[in-house]
Formats: sequence, structure tokens, C-alpha cells
Amino acid sequence: MSAARVESQAYGLTNDGVSFTGYPVVGYQHRIQASGTCLDSADDDGLQSVCYWDSRIRWPFIYNSGFSVPLSRAPAFVADVRSVRSASRACSVLMRYVRASTAYLGKPEDSVAVDIDYYRSYTSGMPRAHANVIDEIEQMALLKYGGVPHWGKSRNFAFDGAIAKYPRASEFLRVKDRYDPEGIFSSEWSNQVLGMKGSPIIVGKGCAIEGLCVCSEDSHCAPEKGYLCRPGKVYTEARVCAFVGDEHDGFVDVL
Repeated sequence: MSAARVESQAYGLTNDGVSFTGYPVVGYQHRIQASGTCLDSADDDGLQSVCYWDSRIRWPFIYNSGFSVPLSRAPAFVADVRSVRSASRACSVLMRYVRASTAYLGKPEDSVAVDIDYYRSYTSGMPRAHANVIDEIEQMALLKYGGVPHWGKSRNFAFDGAIAKYPRASEFLRVKDRYDPEGIFSSEWSNQVLGMKGSPIIVGKGCAIEGLCVCSEDSHCAPEKGYLCRPGKVYTEARVCAFVGDEHDGFVDVL
């Protein structure tokens, strides 16, 4: 089964719960997403009915970043995203509405949750096609619009200082200490994310390519491959790894 065929089928999305007729696909997510039957597809059809993410097939590797923007600031954020799209038509996003939560680490106010899926290489340190667009949108959401990262769908840099955006974080930490005083369920990573000890940022060669840092110099990108640290096109305070040169030479193998 070719990647082109899967793409032509909209990766399983449907407009009416049965078939795909074209973008945009609008509706409740459980009504537009494909059914789960491909999860247990047999081999006897030549893997023609497998899911796009089936481990038996070496499809392009997809990574998913997630974050939320306060609903009150969502219109301005969407306008900025459209400006980024106009400057570089290489990205799409999925947005859904979520209500404020009373949970200590829940959304402090009604928000728009954003998911961005993008291709990346199986090879560590390999630049991603159009990574500058994705990274600019993500930094814009987190830094300009006060967004918060998804606890399970974000890279290191997104968690830097994120705990300070949760008004009830101190209450969470008190409960955590009460029920786990020995830190049995803690780790170096969770301590960094919760602002208890250390930072989730890891600075070094190529760190921005892997989302371990926000670049501040070219070595944090992949200068040997033509990717240098540059300001964002719309949110100029962003620092992203952009390809400098002929756009065709900047294409990378996502496998």
C-alpha cells in the first residue's frame, strides 16, 4: 500500500462518517475519524488494509506536538497562524475546544487545544522539512499567547517555565509530597517539568532540531546541512532552525 494512496484517502478521515470528499473536514472528532478495524488487520490481503501507523510498515515517521491557547486569545492566535501559513504554506493544525478544569494541573481557563502533526526522520539529528514553520507556531503559542504544553505531546523546550502558568501548581506539589514523600513516583524528568529541580532544556549541538532547546546560535541547528538559527517570519521573537539556500536543496528524507 503506497503512501500516496493513504494520503489520497485523507489518512482515514471522513466527511460523513463513511467517505472522504475533500478538505476541510469539520465535525466531532469521533464522527470524522476512521474506525479502528485496521488495528488488527490480517496479513492475507498483502497489508492493504493496515493502519497508516502499523509497525509492520515503515511509513513516514510522524510526531505530534500539542498545546493549548486561552480561548480569549484564540482569535489573535489564529490570525497569526494564518499569516505564518501565507508566508509558508507547509502546515495544517487541528483545533478543538476544552473547558477550564478545577484539577490542579488542568487548564486554568477555557482554551483552544491545538495539535500539529509533522514528519520527522527515523535518524536522530536529521532536520525536519518545514521545521521552522512548526517551531514558530509553537513558540508563538507558548510565549506570545500564554499557551501551555500538552503534558504528553510536547518536546523539552515547551516545558521550560510551564509550571508557572498553572495557578494551583503549588497545591498539586503539596498533595504530591503528602502522598509520595519519598519521591518513589518521581523522576529527574518530572522534577524538571514541575520546576522542582533543574531544567528540561538541554543545550548542545543540534539541540533545537530535536526540540531540546530553542536555538540561540547556528550550532543548535544543523549548519552542516544548511539549517541556521533565524527569527520567525511573523513572530520575530521566535528562534527557529531555517534552511538557508535553494528550497529544493533543503528537502530532507522523512524516512
